[in-house]
Amino acid sequence: MTHQTVVAQGLVVPCYNEAFRLDVQQFERLIDHAPGLQLFVVDDGSTDNTRAVLGALQRARPGRVHLMVNGSNQGKAEAVRRGLSRALEAGCPIVGFLDADLAAPVDEVVRLLGQMRESDCDALLGSRVRLLGRQIERNEIRHYLGRAFATAVSLVLRLGVYDTQCGLKLFRRTPSLEAALAEPFMSRWVFDVELLSRLMRGPFALEAHRIHEEPLHSWCDISRSKLRPSHMLGAGVDLVRIAWRGHQRARGGGGPRKAMAPRS
Repeated sequence: MTHQTVVAQGLVVPCYNEAFRLDVQQFERLIDHAPGLQLFVVDDGSTDNTRAVLGALQRARPGRVHLMVNGSNQGKAEAVRRGLSRALEAGCPIVGFLDADLAAPVDEVVRLLGQMRESDCDALLGSRVRLLGRQIERNEIRHYLGRAFATAVSLVLRLGVYDTQCGLKLFRRTPSLEAALAEPFMSRWVFDVELLSRLMRGPFALEAHRIHEEPLHSWCDISRSKLRPSHMLGAGVDLVRIAWRGHQRARGGGGPRKAMAPRS
């Protein structure tokens, strides 16, 4: 009998005061339906019962859930960066992150994980495109603010990306990704954009055709989400800083200086 090798995939779930939103049963279902999946859950200095909930998930699926704890709140960007780095250190050739509220439902996460395994792209970005036959439920204000911001990002990165802020992104282990994660992100609001900028700049830059967007079949904004329209001002400032830093990196004057050694 021929046994198919299962490619290990590591998904990071950043959590800050998520005790009442974490659906342990759905995360268990995700693990059960995604062969080889390892979850790297990061408690980013929560002050509620988040750590206990994550501990229960770890006990429910031993060996498949890895709990990381930040002693104080360091922000989503650093939680994701540390989680991705840990997943790479654990030997996962495919890594990524998703939001703790599972706005992208389990079936969609499983579908994109399978697509990433079978594709030859180096980055696969979930995209919340409103198409007929899809169930994309988003707050109207957030949707149109997001469209304006995505247009600005496309101009800055010279990449026709439709949705930069979708909380489901997957990456293949490459020297570009390792270099991009070597130093903390400077952006508080739009680290996703900064990560893309790092991937496309510097000595290990990915070519645009190595980055794919996949329209999601379903998505539902969670009403208690912490993001507010007022955060767009901070996002705009960060975008200017990312553009300047990316320009320096492209000229060889900045950016992460050391990447982890590639694994065989």
